[in-house]
Amino acid sequence: MSLTLTRLSPALGAIVEGVDLAQPLTDSQQQEIHQALLQHQVLFFREQDISPRQQRDFAARFGDLHTHPIYPQHPDAPQVMILDTDAFDLKDNAIWHTDVTFIETPPAAAVLAARQLPEFGGDTLWASSFAAWDALSDRLKTLLEGLTATHDFTKTFPLKRFGLTPADRAKWEQTRRDNPPLSHPVVRTHPESGRKGLFVNGGFTTEINELPEEEGAALLAFLLAHQARPEFSIRWRWQAGDVAFWDNRSTSHYAVDDYRPTRRIMHRATILGDKPF
Repeated sequence: MSLTLTRLSPALGAIVEGVDLAQPLTDSQQQEIHQALLQHQVLFFREQDISPRQQRDFAARFGDLHTHPIYPQHPDAPQVMILDTDAFDLKDNAIWHTDVTFIETPPAAAVLAARQLPEFGGDTLWASSFAAWDALSDRLKTLLEGLTATHDFTKTFPLKRFGLTPADRAKWEQTRRDNPPLSHPVVRTHPESGRKGLFVNGGFTTEINELPEEEGAALLAFLLAHQARPEFSIRWRWQAGDVAFWDNRSTSHYAVDDYRPTRRIMHRATILGDKPF
């Protein structure tokens, strides 16, 4: 039986019905979901009762999984990271960011499951880098296609917040050694669809390399503001049992930090990608 897709906006997003993520996917279901992800960039599945292991297994159908160097791992599935506001101050997720762009091969996609939600608040927004790119002038596109930008782990994970204990400091220092600042193109070509999109984000991008510092800072600030425009984004209000699956190569997202002091727990499985070009 084919899946049912309900499109959410002109830019991106669709609700998927007709699949139980707690069960192993058939090849047909896997292919349909994959094609839907390429088309809609972020997919939402309602009323899913999945364990961390089932979440891991679903994500693994789409590629090898990444283990986050800082956030805690679920004891039943180490490839699933835990985002728990009682364990970490997650305020740095309340910016537009693309996950783990501080590595050579940033994640292709991610699967996020809602585990404990506030009564209200705690929405997540996603924005399409394709839509942001398409809206730029041809002259600016020509300039951007020749530029690269630096991505740095420490922008979102500063030592002063993530090195408070000796064990945390040792983990942070090892992560810093393993992940020095690196460069990615400002404009990324999607390896499957061939579409172009902006590939800078507020979480990890620190500078544009080929421009003088002040010019680069002004251009980067414009690009970050531009790609966050409402025309390019959707806002998802979480419900118990929701699962989101997004293409990390063509989106950024923003976890709204408006629910304190209520606890919020999310589980994320992250699928490795390839080197941006």
